[in-house]
Amino acid sequence: MKQLEVQIMGQSYLLGCPEGGETRLLDAVERVDSAMCKIRDGGKVKARDRIAVLASLNLAFDLSERASAPVAAAPAATTSAAPVPTTSATTYTTANPDDAIAMLLQRLDAVLGEDGRLI
Repeated sequence: MKQLEVQIMGQSYLLGCPEGGETRLLDAVERVDSAMCKIRDGGKVKARDRIAVLASLNLAFDLSERASAPVAAAPAATTSAAPVPTTSATTYTTANPDDAIAMLLQRLDAVLGEDGRLI
């Protein structure tokens, strides 16, 4: 497994990445960084952990909308990447949006590692 150093909201993270998954991981990092910076720049939330949770929920909601979209519009949704690819078979196409959110939060916990904090 390859390791990549990335920046999310100005903070460096060393993430594990399967061989050949670099582009997908960097795309996912860009989406997470954009979502978090948008919330931060809104000015109402300052704590990184709260920003991370809100961004995760927003991204999970977007994924659940894609999963429930008609099949004709589905090809874009099938190529989405998760923040930390712990398994290559992870998907977020579930009938229950709460399940998708729970999976994303588990992935977030994996990114945060031992201390469980973004700060």
